[in-house]
Amino acid sequence: MLAVAVVLVVASPLVFLALKAGESGWAEVGRLLARPLVATLLQHTVSLVAAVTVGTAVLGFTAAWLVERAELPLRRTWTVLLTMPLAVPEFVRGYSWVSLFSEVRGYWGAVLVMTSSLYPLVFLPVAAALRGGDPAAEEVARSLGHGRLTTLWRVTLPLTRPALAGGALLVSLYLLGEYGAFAMMRYTTFATAIFTEYRLGFDAASAAMLTLVLVALALLLVGLEAWTGRRGRVVRGGATGRRGAPLPLGRWRWPALGWLAAIVGTAVGVPVYALGYWLAKGSSTTLPSASIVDSTLTTLGYALTTGAAATICAVPVALYSWRRGNWLSRLLERAAFLTRALPGIAVALAVVFFAIRYAQPLYQQPAMMVVGYVVLFFPLALTAVRAALAQVPPGVEEVARSLGRSGAALLCRVTLPLILPGLGAAFAMVALTASTELTATLLLRPTGTQTLATQFWVYTSGLAYGAAAPYAAVMTLLSLPPVLLLTRRTLGIKRATKES
Repeated sequence: MLAVAVVLVVASPLVFLALKAGESGWAEVGRLLARPLVATLLQHTVSLVAAVTVGTAVLGFTAAWLVERAELPLRRTWTVLLTMPLAVPEFVRGYSWVSLFSEVRGYWGAVLVMTSSLYPLVFLPVAAALRGGDPAAEEVARSLGHGRLTTLWRVTLPLTRPALAGGALLVSLYLLGEYGAFAMMRYTTFATAIFTEYRLGFDAASAAMLTLVLVALALLLVGLEAWTGRRGRVVRGGATGRRGAPLPLGRWRWPALGWLAAIVGTAVGVPVYALGYWLAKGSSTTLPSASIVDSTLTTLGYALTTGAAATICAVPVALYSWRRGNWLSRLLERAAFLTRALPGIAVALAVVFFAIRYAQPLYQQPAMMVVGYVVLFFPLALTAVRAALAQVPPGVEEVARSLGRSGAALLCRVTLPLILPGLGAAFAMVALTASTELTATLLLRPTGTQTLATQFWVYTSGLAYGAAAPYAAVMTLLSLPPVLLLTRRTLGIKRATKES
């Protein structure tokens, strides 16, 4: 019952979109969808999602294989550096490139910026799969005379396919709903068009139609990921905890190091240089000044509250979907993931709609923005909690039941302590993302409230890049602790696996 209640709240934007679309009638729906604009937006969005998803899959997989399987120096340092792009918000990354290179706009600019920004979403799960997997299959393949490339293609890649498909799904869903980076680079997608329809055209029906097209694309991607994940599922009799010997690269060692350095330089070096450049150049602007301290405290408050609330809400949904393999659990999980593809403004308008009609006291209150954040970022928390539950041996809970533990006692004394690292990862991921949320914040914030993201957007909209730099720098610094926490947990798992 708790899982159903949570998913009903999380999926409320889908109900809002259906209501708005139904108000127009089927004839109007057909007319709106038949516009040439829809075909153009579909081409822009699909081509971008395809290119960036393939690019992030290549970067993420090759980086993970080099770090986890190859004989390279400073492998832990490379793991930290390759994860650092998560600390830089996408719209800050777009600001970094556009402010330094004005020609980085349009399709190829969006592909470059988003690929270098989102590849860690593939790198982290693939690296975890390689680290936790038994290397025996690869060793047997090599002993049978297969070369490294053949073993990589026929053994390693199928073993990591579920992790690769899951990371690619997160990347593609994120791209469907991203607004700030594409607006910065002047590239039109469904998300930017929806924002324009809502904020400038005041055409809710047309915006709802465009958002429903995004939902259809998200359904297609979720189904494709489920099919790919089933094909790649590998059953092992048990985990050995053994790590295979690193593979010597020989003459390919320096090109491999150069490849990793190029990835880190593009993904981390350019934003760091841009922030340093604009901080040193100054922050003179004709726009009114604002207190960066107040914006920082406000951002922290909302981010920490959202992280805690989303993690708590994800526990019953994750428990039900993982422990019960029935149609209802699968439906709840898929419905919760669909909101990740919605633009922030669509989620925000749904929250405003239900608040005005059914929870008037919450309107224009901080609680309303927290609810919007939880709805928007719930899939991140659910992913982390489910991954933690997957590591819990079923026998542990069975033994606890045989000793008389059941219900709430079993949950509090056994299950929750075992998944505590996953809960910490969920909290860190949601707090990290909420601290840089822009689109939903512009609509949900109480009057007079300014976060780091909204104040940054005010200055960049006025082309005051120097004035925006301190806010971008503080957002990046605030994002570092959650990213380091995730990396530390990853390295801790690696160390524990090695010791076992």
